[in-house]
Amino acid sequence: MGFFNKIFGKKEKESLDQGLQKTKEGFLSRITKAIAGKSTVDEEVLDNLEEALVGADVGIETTIKIIGRIEKRVSRDKYMNAGELNTMLQEEIEQLLVDAPASNTYAFDSALPTSPYIILVVGVNGVGKTTTIGKLAYNFKKAGKSVLLGAADTFRAAAVDQLTIWSERAGVPIVKQDMGSDPAAVAFDTAQSAVARQSDVVLIDTAGRLHNKAHLMDELTKIKRVIQKVLPDAPHEVLLVLDGSTGQNALEQAKQFTAATDVTALAITKLDGTAKGGVVLAIADQFKIPVKFIGVGEKMEDLLVFDKHEFVDSLFNVEKTK
Repeated sequence: MGFFNKIFGKKEKESLDQGLQKTKEGFLSRITKAIAGKSTVDEEVLDNLEEALVGADVGIETTIKIIGRIEKRVSRDKYMNAGELNTMLQEEIEQLLVDAPASNTYAFDSALPTSPYIILVVGVNGVGKTTTIGKLAYNFKKAGKSVLLGAADTFRAAAVDQLTIWSERAGVPIVKQDMGSDPAAVAFDTAQSAVARQSDVVLIDTAGRLHNKAHLMDELTKIKRVIQKVLPDAPHEVLLVLDGSTGQNALEQAKQFTAATDVTALAITKLDGTAKGGVVLAIADQFKIPVKFIGVGEKMEDLLVFDKHEFVDSLFNVEKTK
């Protein structure tokens, strides 16, 4: 049973358990098959376990790292009972995630490092970027913070319209211009407005063009530069939104975006509708960029602040499987 900290109360934990149900069922069933009928952790068990992890979209590099650690433990600690493999695997995965740099994780109601705190949100179309911004706005406001949205995705008229709808749902103001306007100009206006309004949190949407377009870097660099004319230390966070249900494609998008801009945090969406939640482990391990938020459902409250311990606990806790 996981512990409830300042981020996770009982309600959040239940949402996480339910949201990871499909991933957990597939993940645990693969592991069960890997050790079925075995009384010791031998080479065959490790081979089967490796196949199970790759099948759960943990990724080859991360899987090899996990298997290597387990091999060392079996050799060093003389673990011989295959029934202990779940516990061993859980410990190693959690340790692997902890090895990533400290993520300055915060709850929605935690004090922010500075005000206004500007979050530049990036990601390709279709990953749930606009929805994530709306849910972030709702949760920050619910926690007592003043929030401002900036509609700097002027490439698609629908993007501005969608963000406007979310601003109304969340009950927060929005800065926007007509389709085709300079995204940097919208970002500049948003930063100025945030200072004037004394906003706590600012969420700026950016164009979701295909991640292999070279001009993406130029556009994001320009947006950063104009924001810094208003707030020299901004943006304070560059949040990359990835669709967890796309598995290894999310890894490729992370590679492209981290090459194009200085991504400081990740939000992984749509984990409730997929059995590919293992990709969270691969992304966190390979990029050493903290996962800050995960989407585990349609409701506003189903965007959760990521907690490594609670995530692994939900992934492995058989008693919670329904």
